[in-house]
Amino acid sequence: MAEALLSRLLPALAAGVLLSLLIERALRPRPQPAWRRPWAALGVHLALWLAVFAAELAVFRRPWFAAANVDALFVALVLVNNAKVDALREPFIWQDFEYFTDALRHPRLYLPFLGMWRLAAALAAIGGAIVAGVSLEASIMSALGSRVFIATVVVLAALAVGLLLVAPSRLPPASYDPAADLRRLGLLASLWRYGADERRAALTFAASVFVSGTTAGESVRPDLIAIQSESFFDPRRAFPGVRREVLAHFDALKASAAAHGTLKVAAWGANTVRTEFAFLSGIDPEALGVHRFNPYRRAARERPPTVASFLKSRGYRTVCLHPYPASFYGRDGVLPALGFDEFIDIEGFAGAAHAGPFVGDQAVAEKICGMLRSGERAQPLFVFAITMENHGPLHLETVNSADVTRLCTAPPPRGCEDLVVYLRHLANADLMIRTLRECLEAAPGPAGLCFYGDHVPIMDKVYAALGSPDGTTDYVIWNNRAAERHGAAPLAASLPVERLSQLWLQQAGLMDRRHCDPDTLSTPAP
Repeated sequence: MAEALLSRLLPALAAGVLLSLLIERALRPRPQPAWRRPWAALGVHLALWLAVFAAELAVFRRPWFAAANVDALFVALVLVNNAKVDALREPFIWQDFEYFTDALRHPRLYLPFLGMWRLAAALAAIGGAIVAGVSLEASIMSALGSRVFIATVVVLAALAVGLLLVAPSRLPPASYDPAADLRRLGLLASLWRYGADERRAALTFAASVFVSGTTAGESVRPDLIAIQSESFFDPRRAFPGVRREVLAHFDALKASAAAHGTLKVAAWGANTVRTEFAFLSGIDPEALGVHRFNPYRRAARERPPTVASFLKSRGYRTVCLHPYPASFYGRDGVLPALGFDEFIDIEGFAGAAHAGPFVGDQAVAEKICGMLRSGERAQPLFVFAITMENHGPLHLETVNSADVTRLCTAPPPRGCEDLVVYLRHLANADLMIRTLRECLEAAPGPAGLCFYGDHVPIMDKVYAALGSPDGTTDYVIWNNRAAERHGAAPLAASLPVERLSQLWLQQAGLMDRRHCDPDTLSTPAP
């Protein structure tokens, strides 16, 4: 019995823990060496490893197999982390665990970014551990006896629980810079820190510009249309080979706009809800603490004041459009809490034209125009649309020479076909702008449009070959009151997305301009 413990269990445990620390060195960014981390970070790492090891040992009764399987799972987590860094420039964090279930429900949105080789490596590591462990190692229960085996598992589990009762409370506070926290604490300790903070951190919405409800009067209530355009930004700022005509209608709208400029967003390539919540709530992501990474997990469910609830309290009918399943990001439960009367998801777009794999932007524009034209309305309308057409993975779509000629002044470098696919969808977003403008210009009453991008697209090979954009997107605020636009130069301002809806309502005459914080706006050089 003692020989089995010394010759099989303890060596497997020690080798497995050491191997996990070596595997962690493959992370990007790479954590600092284990001996330089806070002891509590190592304690959390050991505790979580032991907890999974004890569970594996209890089920399979083979210590080397249990250790190999735990480390194989860790390899898979490291590969997922590195894939996320490649695509989104951010390490894996606690809030990302829900994406594992999302990947099963919406595989096209996630698995292509992991890459076939990473998926194959993860499956091979797990499969290899299972095959080797079951075929090459005998059960340790026969050597220990059932009572001693059970006691051993209980002791290991108790040790893991004991470490988790002590070590986490000694972890240093998170900076909420995921890369810095990963370097300082290691993967498992940083995941634990973010998860614990999310459960405990208090929420306050005092920073929202919609708390006070200050208005500029109720004499005019224009219809308001906000478009959060998937992956929209002006690539002509970053890539000189893009034809100017790709965004011709966007340019025309800016020329007669109330305001336009670049938009600072807290997302790169994905995490749309960060931008979405910032626009709707007017809350600086810094004020959300750990909840900034996915506000819809908890913050949005606390019913914060938003532009939707602000307008609803002033007699507006508030509608959200999103041509995708309502359960994605839990929007079906979140959006009513944010002040929306109605949520129209993919079921409201039955038979709608697709552009690529998703419902096209033109179909969304036509749906909005139909709502605006739907006879006599007792209430002004606020529509918030979240488009899907330009959602990646772009590299799964194909291009032809006609696309290249129409969209580019010169063919992009080999391997940069993603850019042409992106421009094709961007041109459709531009046509959407034309449709909405024509619809609003024909409207009998006042109406306003706010059009902006949620983040830049994922185009790793393009950025490697042609350089990366700065991560800002673009916005434009426009209204159909032509008489007021003549002779007035648009406000050209760079601003954070959490100030965009406030500026829009001020331009529409629905919020007192005196309450605009001038420090949040900056005029770009001409």
